[in-house]
Parts: sequence; structure tokens; C-alpha cells
Amino acid sequence: MAGLSAMEKKLAEFKCNTNEAIQLKLVRFPEDLEDDSTTFNPEYSHQVFGDDEVAFGYKGLKILLYYNAGNLSTLFRIEYTSKVNENFDCVEADDVESKIRKIIPPGFCTSTDDFVSLLEKEVNFKPFGTLLHTYSVHNEEAGEDITYQIYQADMTCPGFREYHERLQTFLMWFIETASFIDVDDERWNYFLVFEKYNKDGATLFATVGYMTVYNYYVYPDKTRPRVSQMLILPPFQGEGHGAQLFETVHRYYMSSPTVLDITAEDPSENYVKLRDFVLVKLCQDLLCFSPEKLMQGFSQEMVTEAQQKLKINKQHTRRVYEILRLRATDMGDPEQSRGYRLDVKKRLIGPYKKKQRELAKMRRCLRPEELTNQLNQIDLNMQHEQLEESFQQLVSDYRRILERLAQA
Repeated sequence: MAGLSAMEKKLAEFKCNTNEAIQLKLVRFPEDLEDDSTTFNPEYSHQVFGDDEVAFGYKGLKILLYYNAGNLSTLFRIEYTSKVNENFDCVEADDVESKIRKIIPPGFCTSTDDFVSLLEKEVNFKPFGTLLHTYSVHNEEAGEDITYQIYQADMTCPGFREYHERLQTFLMWFIETASFIDVDDERWNYFLVFEKYNKDGATLFATVGYMTVYNYYVYPDKTRPRVSQMLILPPFQGEGHGAQLFETVHRYYMSSPTVLDITAEDPSENYVKLRDFVLVKLCQDLLCFSPEKLMQGFSQEMVTEAQQKLKINKQHTRRVYEILRLRATDMGDPEQSRGYRLDVKKRLIGPYKKKQRELAKMRRCLRPEELTNQLNQIDLNMQHEQLEESFQQLVSDYRRILERLAQA
């Protein structure tokens, strides 16, 4: 047993956390290759390396995935200080290379020299598709405004299919349930964010992030665009690019008479907060959201105007109403505060009322011992506590959105 334990300890030394082992870079200049400050790591690697996010068989494992900043030409290399060998009975190292090859397209470099030579061709790279929006962000470190552009592209753009194959690999590291889409389906739209920067007097473009949207058919003659994937690459996060991309895409579809409304597939918590911010920004100037009308409660007028003018569905319009009504409400006034609380809780209580209806059915159908069992799972006091907790969390989220809106 002691021998087994010693072997286990020895083997444990050859386990590497793949979130730490994978090193990503967006390279603009050759010196970036040796600059640790330009390196970033995945948030997830379970889709490639399993739920434990571990690679076995190596010490000091480094999985280098470096991309040219614009075209995303790729350098892939594996480095390690030592690897399990035949001295370990019946134990083999994980085939890390084959796992990575499954998600990165062929044509990558394995030589740093080859990769640097491709870097010199970045001056020829230009964004794909049609320019939709240009904006600037002030960079404190550089002491200047940096220009960004958002484009809409599709698979008919020369070179875009190959570029997208490289771009989508980032999804595996930063979206928990990511999957690659069927690019042969023409109902996909692609929206890309690029930064303009100067290098040796020339203007170059760096990839910042992107969004994919699927156009669903709605009978008889409408479409319902659904956001599938959205990613701002880590070096650019926290600078407002997500909001710029979301608003640009939303405005792109708003202009189409065939679009019914715009939705999202399985949105993350962060995506919902981003959507709330942008939709409130768009809705706040509509007459139906004036402070006087907000204090009268949620109305069909709000639903109709938001849908017709801004392609926002009823569920999202309701959240916009709650956020804007919070701004119009004096929470220090007991009557106004109570009115707001009751109005929001009336919506939140929906799932709890459903449980009550289910309980009423159980009383008619279940035997006493079965009913007791179910009642134990439905604690009314706990439901009230959960309702209050949900309300407080919602108000906290809404306040952050209003704070951001005030600074916009």
C-alpha cells in the first residue's frame, strides 16, 4: 500500500492544469513573443482536456498558441521539462498535440521563425465585409484615442472562411458550452470588431472580438435573429467593446422591416447585463418610458413601441421598464418604494405561484404520505426569503446598469 501511495505521488507530479499550461498571445511585434505581459490563459479547457482540465504525463508543460493579431495565423508548440517514460509501468502521457489539432485548423506554424515571417505580411490584412460602425476609446497608457471598427461579413468574403476557422478556436477557451457552427448554413451572419493601429508608418488591423447571429424564420414573412456566440478577446475586455458590438448589431437588425425581434441563445449572466444596459440606453428616449408613464406601471404601449421601433421582445421590454422605473422612483419615499417593490415582485412571484397551483393539484391526487413528502420540498417561508433575495439582487444589478448609463 505504501508503495502504491509512493507511485501515486510520483504520478501526481506529472499532472498539469491545462488552464495554466495553455498560453495564448495576440502578436503585433516580434518582441511580443518574449513579453509575458502579452500572454493570457483560458478560462476553460474542459472541452478539450476533460472535466478535470488536466494533462497527464508532463512536468512544466507549456502549450503555446500564438496568433498574429490581425489575420490570426497561428504558432502551435508544446514545451515541457520532463515527460513520463517506460520506467512507469503501463502509463502513457496524454497525446496533447492530437487534442489541440482537433480544434485548430491545419496550416499553423511550429517554427517561431516561420511565424515571425508571417507577421511581416500583416500589413496586407484588411477586415472582411462591410463597415457598420467606427468608434474610439481613450487609452490612458498611450495617452491617445484608439480607433475601432465593426464589420458585417459572410462566407462569400474571400479568405473569411479560413480566418473564421482560426477565430472560433478562442470559443473553446472562453465560453463554457461552446461549439463550432455550421458555416455552410447561409442563415448565419458574422460581426467583427477590429482595432486600427500603426506600425512603421502603416495602418494595420488587430482582431478584438466577434458575434455570430442566426436568422430564424418566423411565419409568415419575418425573421428572428438569435445571437449564438459573442466574445471579446481578453486583452480588450473591460473597455466597452461588448456594448459597442451589441448596439451596432442591434441597430443593424432594427433597420430591417422583416425582423420581428432579436433574441439570444442560452445567454450568460454577463450577456444579460450587457443586453440590459444597451436596451435601456436605446429605450430611455421613447415617450412611452417617460417618468410619468413609468410610474403608471408596465403597459402594452411600452411593449408595442419597443417591438415596432427597436425590435425588442416583451420579456426584455419588461426588464427595461423595471430599470427605468427604478431610476424614476424615489426609493427614500415609503410609498414609491413600496409601489416599486410590489410591482417587481409581482413578476418574480410567477414561478412560486406555479408551485402553489401544483400543490393544489397534489392535495387532490396524492395519498397523505406522498403529500407530506412533497410539502417538505415546498417551504413557504423559504419561498418568501428567496423572493426577497431575488428582488434585492435584481435591484443591485439594476443600479449598476444605471450607474454605467450615467457615465455613458
